[in-house]
Amino acid sequence: MEELRFKALGQKGSQPSRSLEVFPTPTHVKKVVLESDEVTSLCPVTGQPDWETVRIEFEPGPYCIESKSLKLYLWSFREEGAFCEALAARIAADVYEACKPRWVKVNVTQKPRGGITISADASLPETQD
Repeated sequence: MEELRFKALGQKGSQPSRSLEVFPTPTHVKKVVLESDEVTSLCPVTGQPDWETVRIEFEPGPYCIESKSLKLYLWSFREEGAFCEALAARIAADVYEACKPRWVKVNVTQKPRGGITISADASLPETQD
C-alpha cells in the first residue's frame, strides 16, 4: 500500500490554504458528505462578514477529500469577498478538480443578515441536477 503524505494533517500551526488534499477512495464507498457550519466570508460590496453552512456531497471517483485540508480550504474564504452563489460554484469546481468525483453537489446557506437567508446550489458535471 502506498504511504500517504499530507501537508496539513498532523501538522501544527496550520494556516488557511486553497489546497485540497486527497486520498484513494476506499472500496465500496458510494457517497461522501462533508458539512461545516463554521464558514465565513465577506460581502464583496460592503465588506461585512457573512456566515455560511457548506454541504458537499459527491460520488467518489478515484479520490476522496481529506477533511483537515477541507477545513483549511474553507477557512481561506474568511477574508475574501464572495456572493453566496459564487462561493457555491467555486467550491464545487475546486472539489471536482481535486478529487475527480463522478458528480459533486455543493450547497451554501448563508445565515440571515437583514432578515434574509440565501441558499445556493452548484453541481458538476453540469448535467447533474
